[in-house]
Amino acid sequence: MTEFDVTTVQAVPSEDLLTPDNAVFLFVDHQPQMFFGVGSDDRQSIVNATLGLARTAKAFNVPAVLTTVAAESFSGHILPDLQAVLPDLKPIDRTTMNAWEDPAVVEAIKATGRRKIVLSGLWTEVCLVLPTLSALGQGYEVYVVADASGGVSKTAHDHALQRMVNAGAVPVTWLQVLLELQRDWARGETYVATTDIVKQHGGAYGLGLHYAGDFLGGHAG
Repeated sequence: MTEFDVTTVQAVPSEDLLTPDNAVFLFVDHQPQMFFGVGSDDRQSIVNATLGLARTAKAFNVPAVLTTVAAESFSGHILPDLQAVLPDLKPIDRTTMNAWEDPAVVEAIKATGRRKIVLSGLWTEVCLVLPTLSALGQGYEVYVVADASGGVSKTAHDHALQRMVNAGAVPVTWLQVLLELQRDWARGETYVATTDIVKQHGGAYGLGLHYAGDFLGGHAG
C-alpha cells in the first residue's frame, strides 16, 4: 500500500474552477415579454439574481454577451437595470430561439477565447436548453445559473435543468459564481466589490455583512 505523500500537493488554482480569465457570461432574453410568462419562481428574485450576476461580471472584468429575441416586435428591450450595469454592451437581437444558431452570438463568444460559458436567461426550457446543448456539442463547458433563469412553470424549469445536467452542463447559482471567482478574501483588488454585491443582492447573507461591519468594523467577509 502506497502512502499519500502530502509534500506533492501544491496549492495551485484548479483549471476546473471558474476564474476571471477563463469564463464568459452569456445573458439570454431577460426581456419584459419573457418575464411575463415566467412561473417557476418569483420574478423579482430572478431579476435580483440576474443583476447580482451582471455586477459579478463587471467587478471581475469578465467578458459578457447580452442577447435579445425580437426586441422591437414582440419581447421588448432588455431589462433596463441589466443594461445599466453593462452599459457598453449592445444586445445582439435574434430571430432564432436557439442563440447558438445566430452567427453573431457564436462569434461574440468565440472572440473572447473563453471555453467556460456562464449562462442565464428566459425561458429555461427553450432559450437555455437549446444553446446549452449546442455549445456542449462544440466542446464548451456550460454553467447554467439556475436562479438567474426562469421557465413558464416550476416543472418546465426543473426538467430543463435536468436535461442540461444530463448532457453535461453544471448547475450553479449567481452567488456561487461570485464567490468562486473571488475565492480568497485576501484578494484585495475585488474584495470591496464582492462584498458590496453581496450586501446589495445577497439577502440575509448581505444583511449579515452589514451587521458585521456595524459591530466589528473594517473588513467583514
